[in-house]
Amino acid sequence: MHMADALISPSVGLTMWGVSAGLMGYCSKKLQDDLNDEKIPMMGVLGAFVFAAQMINFAIPGTGSSGHIGGGMILAALLGPHAAFLAMAAILTVQALFFGDGGLLALGCNIFNLGFFPCFIGYPLIYQFTVRHPNPRTILAGSMLSAVTALQLGALAVVLETVFSGISQLPFRSFVLLMLPVHLAIGVVEGLMTSGIIGFVWKARPRMIGETLMPASAGSLKKAAAGFLAATALTGGFLAWFASSHPDGLEWAVEKVTGAETLPDSETAIHRVFSDIQNHTTVLPDYSFPSGTREAETAPAWPAVDSGATVSGLFGALLVLALCFLIAMVVKALNRNRSAPDGKA
Repeated sequence: MHMADALISPSVGLTMWGVSAGLMGYCSKKLQDDLNDEKIPMMGVLGAFVFAAQMINFAIPGTGSSGHIGGGMILAALLGPHAAFLAMAAILTVQALFFGDGGLLALGCNIFNLGFFPCFIGYPLIYQFTVRHPNPRTILAGSMLSAVTALQLGALAVVLETVFSGISQLPFRSFVLLMLPVHLAIGVVEGLMTSGIIGFVWKARPRMIGETLMPASAGSLKKAAAGFLAATALTGGFLAWFASSHPDGLEWAVEKVTGAETLPDSETAIHRVFSDIQNHTTVLPDYSFPSGTREAETAPAWPAVDSGATVSGLFGALLVLALCFLIAMVVKALNRNRSAPDGKA
């Protein structure tokens, strides 16, 4: 559900940049009252894990399309909505800048679509089921309901942002009738995965579930962090080879409506500026080595053993971890400065 710039007009793209920036400022302010020494490393670790997990597309039977988890509900359930939104913004920024995944002009739309709905609409749902009355059944029910709701709203937002932009021939009715069903299937898979991860954490370290990481033994936190780091390395470094090669739900819907695999790039000056910036920052396009240095390929294979994908998964996860840690440290510094007498640290 990473939108490309070809779908977005400058007015919609810049407006959503402003909306997402405002939400990031709000979350940063709210997080100042909720940040502790446990949440800082877990923001980075969980952000890196979600980045790696998003690299794995799974085929959706009967459609010729694929999908990947958004990961917003996992982040929200384990970090709380404000830290989760900032972590998702870090993930999407790294993907757009360094891997060309999602347009740079459309980055505000992508942060909003993949961050706002799980963190501020889905989180209250999962909180009622999972945090207040945790058991295997409520964890499954809350995960399924919240993931499906968040993805359906996110898919609808993609359609509305595209239609309001008016620069591509994607009629609302046809587009929405393709986007919602395919993302319903993706939401079911994400709900199951979210339930499994939250259930694992609930059994291993129940105080990690909820808006605030509560004090617990340092050993259990280290074990949880080590487990997610190991899963990140395995997922980004190896399991990404097994990702489906089918177009994702958004690309599939666009192709079904227009008959073209890709939309032509817009020629507006603002589009060109954002495209030029992204071309200069992207070092591993499409999570692989640039075509000039990519290893020779003879025929499509599955699994697609690709050293470029391995490097992308590990490098990207490290970037997300570092950016999340930096965001958390800046928030902590702002809180310390705010709490100091007369604003003096």
